[in-house]
Amino acid sequence: MSDTPNAYKNLEHRGLHKGLGPAQESWASLAAQPWDLIVIGGGITGAGVLREAARCGLRALLIEQQDFAWGTSSRSSKMVHGGLRYLGQGDYTLTRHSLLERERLLKEAPGLVERMGYYFTLRQQKSPPAWAVKILLWLYDRIAGIRDHRRIPLPALRRKFPGIATEGLKDCFYYTDAVTDDARLVMRTLQEAVDDGGTAINYARAEKLLLDSDGKVQGCSVRSSVSNECIDIKASAVVNATGAWADELRNQLTSEKRIRPLRGSHLVIAQERLPVSSAVTLMHPDDQRAMFIFPWEQRTIIGTTDLDHRAPLNQEASIDREEVDYLLKAANDLFPKAELQDEDIISTWSGVRPVIGSEKSKDPSKERRDHAVWRDGNLVTVSGGKLTTFRLIALDVLHALKSVIDIPEIDTQASVFNSSFSKSAHYPQCPAAIFEHLHARYGNRVKSLLQNASEQDLTPIADTSITIAECRWILQHEAVAHLDDFMLRRTRLGQLLKQGGIDLLPLLKADCMRLMNWSEQCWQDEVQRYQSIWQQHYSLPTA
Repeated sequence: MSDTPNAYKNLEHRGLHKGLGPAQESWASLAAQPWDLIVIGGGITGAGVLREAARCGLRALLIEQQDFAWGTSSRSSKMVHGGLRYLGQGDYTLTRHSLLERERLLKEAPGLVERMGYYFTLRQQKSPPAWAVKILLWLYDRIAGIRDHRRIPLPALRRKFPGIATEGLKDCFYYTDAVTDDARLVMRTLQEAVDDGGTAINYARAEKLLLDSDGKVQGCSVRSSVSNECIDIKASAVVNATGAWADELRNQLTSEKRIRPLRGSHLVIAQERLPVSSAVTLMHPDDQRAMFIFPWEQRTIIGTTDLDHRAPLNQEASIDREEVDYLLKAANDLFPKAELQDEDIISTWSGVRPVIGSEKSKDPSKERRDHAVWRDGNLVTVSGGKLTTFRLIALDVLHALKSVIDIPEIDTQASVFNSSFSKSAHYPQCPAAIFEHLHARYGNRVKSLLQNASEQDLTPIADTSITIAECRWILQHEAVAHLDDFMLRRTRLGQLLKQGGIDLLPLLKADCMRLMNWSEQCWQDEVQRYQSIWQQHYSLPTA
């Protein structure tokens, strides 16, 4: 099936604008505007660059060839963390930056980024000595400016996690990091950028860089998958923030290859099958790789793998059979009474990390997670790095751009998120927990979201935290183009409910058709497209 059914061809291109709905300008008018900066890539790095560029007053446009957060930034391990492993490997600078950014995000985006307890289990064999872990955690907390770590006696560990096998363990330590919904973090960052004057368009592919007579980049040719129209958009500079795709775009100017795509996969399990209220850090019994079992969106997540990804990047990443068995073995080794099997898996996800490669023979798990910025004339490329440090990465990009375009003084301490709205008596129909959930994800827009929402609209769907009021607002204001955008990224219904939430679609059909202006045929096409994507890339492998 084509990415865009024929019925969409005459629809106006949707994007994130001041009006928070369909584009106020026509697609072609984007070519007529004088842009200072085009940001290519709608993941967390591109969103961060757009946010900081718009704050500086630059006329900035972000384009994304698929949906916002379609790639790595909706398929990460969901962790906003300092990187205890990186500190253990001696990477003090990366750990320090990550920890300070973690604490900043916890303050700026409460509810969207949440502190979570981690129980670091040590095996009797092939685990680091307890004294070394204790020193490492002391330093970890000291850098962050907190004191959360402590030793956990094994009897207390058994009480905390019923069914955990402690016979092969020698010790356990507690510390804290943080967790988020990565796709919602991207959307919240993009909306902050839009509020400051930025523009963001999804389903807009940068086909080639435009060069002037001196060979300098002056924009790019952009094709809309909504209308298939191709236009040239000029700008003083272009930022290549395409993550794992960074070499592909940059290779239009240079043959250098810098990105090593690594795949990480996860399993989603019903919480009643493996109930955990905090994260458990464990070493895989086969190769002693660090792994996590942790709670997320009222489910239990098992992850992650770390493998070279050799499939085409424009094809969605998928888990393979070996990864499923690898993850289940680790979980069943630590929780043998659970006896987890394929039937217990609600969904899966796989993401491709854009790691700056060193030597191909190096163990993927030992590659550094630093980001890198390269400037080729008026093209600045950024890749690598961590979800946690997206703000610092964006600031590095702006500093690299200073030699290309005139940028006002950069406020390196400004908040990413601005939120001053608080609940008032005007919304008595909204329970406190639902309000906190909505405010965390939509910031000041919660006022608009709640304006016409009834008490029934604010009842969670199934056993998730998503409400009908939230669904309707997303469909109207968040540049949804396809059903999979809505089910897999704006909400997580497709990953939290069995069979991708197919039983829920009749409930959503009327709102989707009305708010998206879809005909019956469009709806059927979208359901078929969504089911195909879910079966291929979010379910268990078929072979």
